[in-house]
Amino acid sequence: MSAPASAPQATGWRDRLRAWPQYVLPHHLLSRMVLGLTRLRGGIFTRLAIRRFIRRFGVDMQEAASSDPASYPNFNAFFTRPLRDGARPLAPGDHIISSPADGTISAIGPIEAGQLIQAKGRWYTVSQLLGGDAAAARFESGAFCTIYLSPRDYHRVHMPVSGRLSRMLHIPGRLFSVSPATTRALPRLFARNERVACLFNSERGAAAVVMVGAMLVGGIDTAWAGTVTPPTARYPQRRDYPDGRPGVILTRGQEMGRFNMGSTVILLLPSQRVQWQPGLQSGSRIRMGETLGAWPGGDQD
Repeated sequence: MSAPASAPQATGWRDRLRAWPQYVLPHHLLSRMVLGLTRLRGGIFTRLAIRRFIRRFGVDMQEAASSDPASYPNFNAFFTRPLRDGARPLAPGDHIISSPADGTISAIGPIEAGQLIQAKGRWYTVSQLLGGDAAAARFESGAFCTIYLSPRDYHRVHMPVSGRLSRMLHIPGRLFSVSPATTRALPRLFARNERVACLFNSERGAAAVVMVGAMLVGGIDTAWAGTVTPPTARYPQRRDYPDGRPGVILTRGQEMGRFNMGSTVILLLPSQRVQWQPGLQSGSRIRMGETLGAWPGGDQD
């Protein structure tokens, strides 16, 4: 399937040059090494590493439930730190779609002919993103938003809308970096990396939150299943949560998962009539709980 005619030209050679060495790197081996290192209780060395990270990336520890770097037993506990109460107020309104994470919007807009844009000149399909699952058809004429989480960001993922979990997909793959340069350079990046796709039924229709793994990401957790990866699977794994059984029901703003190191979240919605918050575009900063958009028929705050 060809990209929509409006697709701009592909990125330059500098981004491709930075990305090409990643093809030969042992992605999963490196990520599992990081997994082990970030869970070591290194005492003074752990505290020094955390303090250096805070200075290097400008992490705002006043937002954290514990602002003292010495209170974290290992680096992963610091990286997945909870926030203090009130640090991320939830935008009010029954029609509001909230940002599921802190980060930078890398792409936002309609899904055209079953495709969504990754970066300049880079398109991929909903079906590829969801591993060919039949549920992809529910979003082929919908809307999407991709949010990149940088090292300084809060790394827990929250519900953008209230809903009942209907399916969880663990789709194995590579672990390329999801930095802006790599996103511009590698075709179908988000459909190639390992990812966990969570599909929900809401009062307004279907919604999917896709947590994409990346180079040095030690793992992806969900609130209902714990650690989903690692270990990685050889083939896509599907877990259904049918109606009529005790299910997983989460309200907007409730924590649904976390990255053990950073990555990308992709939100899929079923209707192109979603009203995105005015001014949001590629490069916009957003925080969890802020207004990302609104369902049709509702007013945005």
